[in-house]
Amino acid sequence: MAEYEAVIGLEVHAELLTESKIFCGCSARFGAEPNANTCPLCIGMPGVLPVLNRQVVEFAIKAGLATHCDIQEHSRWARKNYFYPDLPKGYQITQYELPICLDGRVDIVVDDQPRSIALTRIHMEEDTGKNIHDAHSDSSLVDYNRCGVPLLEIVSEPEIRSSAEAGAYLRKLRAILQYLEVCDGNMEEGSFRCDANISVRRPGATELGTKVEIKNLNSFRSVERAIDYEIERQGKAIDAGEEIVQETRLWDTDREVTRSMRSKEHAHDYRYFPDPDLLPLDIESEWIERVRNHLPELPDTRSARFVDRYQLPEYDAEVLTARKDLGDYFENAVALRDNPKAVSNWVMGEVLRLVRDRKLDQELVIERWPVSPEQLAGLIGLIDDGTISGKIAKAVFEDLVDSDRSAADIVEQQGLSQVSDAGELESVVDQVLAGQDDKIAEYRAGKQKMLGFFVGQVMKATQGKANPKMVNEILRKKLA
Repeated sequence: MAEYEAVIGLEVHAELLTESKIFCGCSARFGAEPNANTCPLCIGMPGVLPVLNRQVVEFAIKAGLATHCDIQEHSRWARKNYFYPDLPKGYQITQYELPICLDGRVDIVVDDQPRSIALTRIHMEEDTGKNIHDAHSDSSLVDYNRCGVPLLEIVSEPEIRSSAEAGAYLRKLRAILQYLEVCDGNMEEGSFRCDANISVRRPGATELGTKVEIKNLNSFRSVERAIDYEIERQGKAIDAGEEIVQETRLWDTDREVTRSMRSKEHAHDYRYFPDPDLLPLDIESEWIERVRNHLPELPDTRSARFVDRYQLPEYDAEVLTARKDLGDYFENAVALRDNPKAVSNWVMGEVLRLVRDRKLDQELVIERWPVSPEQLAGLIGLIDDGTISGKIAKAVFEDLVDSDRSAADIVEQQGLSQVSDAGELESVVDQVLAGQDDKIAEYRAGKQKMLGFFVGQVMKATQGKANPKMVNEILRKKLA
């Protein structure tokens, strides 16, 4: 297959964490019984009028400022007209010609190379209902709970060139929204959804190819796999002389292929026009500045601070700041044990392993950590002062999981304290070296790895409790 360059633009729909919907007082909470959170406005009854939720506007301003957008003091609501069972009014209230946020960017790093992905716009709109298709029935059901839940649609410029860049962009965007506490970013529940527009062209070409939209992308992995598949599919089609048609395709997660869904609509097919039931939105500049002055510390700023203040590698800082609650956990532990790199290693290793295994990373905020920052700090303190070895520490860590005990209590109760008595260790070393003349000769002949063998034998004899540093020193002295 000939080489092709991918041109990718992403459209993200982020559900906002408001108590009520965008144009009515119904609850926006996820997980209620079907059609429980509805009213005449949600289900499109005639004669009802929308009333704008002010918090939705503030959340949009926050997201725009955090992504370096120009906040528009004048924007307008529009009706996007189409017929589908999950849209009872026959139109969706959105923004079209005059959105609330223009331009902007999201800064990412891929393969150690920094990149800025430009944003076209961010606008507010209402969500639609959810169609439920039962394979064992000849009918479909509709749940209107989601109708009217507030959304931000975040549209990138077609500047993304690979699945890796797309994944980095989405992860960074989700982190920003989570830090702002405007969206929980849960892709499985649909509160952070992505559509990918993909085309290919010859390297060096300036004209864009025919784009294909991919839907049903409910995880970062799905986004990356779908993009890779679609780039390859389009390239093979062009090589075979086939024409790429503008269409919407679905990602089949089981077969890991895209399937044609429908021809892609153009903007004029939706017959956009200003919504007559809603006034144009005018935002005072004072409101924008007030929001700007109260923005929280965002991921990039926090990551830079972690490198500067804690002397962490950039990789560590990026991992620890990818989630606000993870960064908080790290800083709480470091405040109790001033060994940032050791804390970082344990958090990125054992702590995150538990978080992933228990799928806690799908929660907006982890309220209950399997091991508290206080417990982790205490454990690292025992390693630092030589009370236990790193190997014993891993066993103690497992005992800390879901326990209210401290590491010191566990070490004392189980008699796990490290053996650091020089006389006792010399005695064990003498026992290990006894009868090992051949291996001692090999070491003295230059076979340095034999030292590791002897250390292992001492650790085995002491059930892992010997101080490794002292063991090495004693062995080198006796083997000299």
